[in-house]
Amino acid sequence: MSISVQNLTHIYMKDTPFETVAIKDVNFDIEDGEFIGLIGHTGSGKSTLIQHFNALLKPTSGTIFIDDVDIFKKEIELKSLRQQVGLVFQYPEYQLFEETVYKDIAFGPKNLNLSQEEIDLRVRESVELVGLDFEQIKDRSPFELSGGQRRRVAIAGVLAMKPRILILDEPAAGLDPRGKNEILSQIKLLHEERRLTIILVSHSMEDIAKLVDRIIVMNEGTIALTGTPKEVFSHGELLEGMGLDIPHIAKLMHGLRARGLDVPDNIYTIEEAKEAILRLKKGDYNA
Repeated sequence: MSISVQNLTHIYMKDTPFETVAIKDVNFDIEDGEFIGLIGHTGSGKSTLIQHFNALLKPTSGTIFIDDVDIFKKEIELKSLRQQVGLVFQYPEYQLFEETVYKDIAFGPKNLNLSQEEIDLRVRESVELVGLDFEQIKDRSPFELSGGQRRRVAIAGVLAMKPRILILDEPAAGLDPRGKNEILSQIKLLHEERRLTIILVSHSMEDIAKLVDRIIVMNEGTIALTGTPKEVFSHGELLEGMGLDIPHIAKLMHGLRARGLDVPDNIYTIEEAKEAILRLKKGDYNA
């Protein structure tokens, strides 16, 4: 599904002494099937923005079109919208509550009044989509699982609603390195297999550089920058001025160049750096 944000403004506690402008006159488009990284310092407006996509928040002015439909029109059925737009908040495993993994993932589909056969199919499919073994895990309590497994079960619960847009707010927050890599790998695989439109909110520039097609940078409630990872991270000084950073790999490559090694300065992932260093050793670059 495509998304078009048009002149979106959100003001908390408008017309009171505590009025706060969270986002102001924001405009951008997301194409169907794009993988977008949304970054910005704390308080930049990211969380406020993503809560508009399934109408958890309503704008003070402006609107959002999803597949050319204004989602804030009175006749829009919010239940249907929220099926299409899945929103995974930080630490979604804290919202698990059922006695088994199966029951927790099935909770949403049951509320759609689907047949038991369809519910079974959705639960099994969503468990497999997040890289877990259905037969091994379906009857276990979610509270017996590791942190990374619980996080995947929570995401599976959203996927069981069959959204066409998936929004993930810091999906790897608080996980150990193994759990983090597992979660992010499954999200990347999910995008490749399903071609969902995905919006990933993250403070990790490494994760953003490795995963997304395009980055949207927010600063003080506005869109400060947008482009591919290479385009956005080439503005290192601008990002630092916003309280952000560039991937550590980019800093390493800049350091190598400062030492006189002729390596590219637009490398932002470990894979690219590995290839560049191997080429340097083989003499493909000049020292």
